[in-house]
Amino acid sequence: MKNKEAIFIVKVIPNSKINKIIERDGNYLKIKLTEPAHEGKANKALVTFLSKEFKTAKNKITIISGEKSRDKKIKLS
Repeated sequence: MKNKEAIFIVKVIPNSKINKIIERDGNYLKIKLTEPAHEGKANKALVTFLSKEFKTAKNKITIISGEKSRDKKIKLS
């Protein structure tokens, strides 16, 4: 994703057994994460997971909206 921005709508399912994208449809992702939705742990895990998945630096991933929700809007730059 060099020099391109992408916006994703992400549904996060915390407290799962694995970190995995379970549904992908265009710019919609449904992701299971092992971290709980407590004190921002799931958000940090989401950024780390997406960083590995899209092979980009963590500082290139921004949670635009939904910090305290399971439904988030994410920007990859």
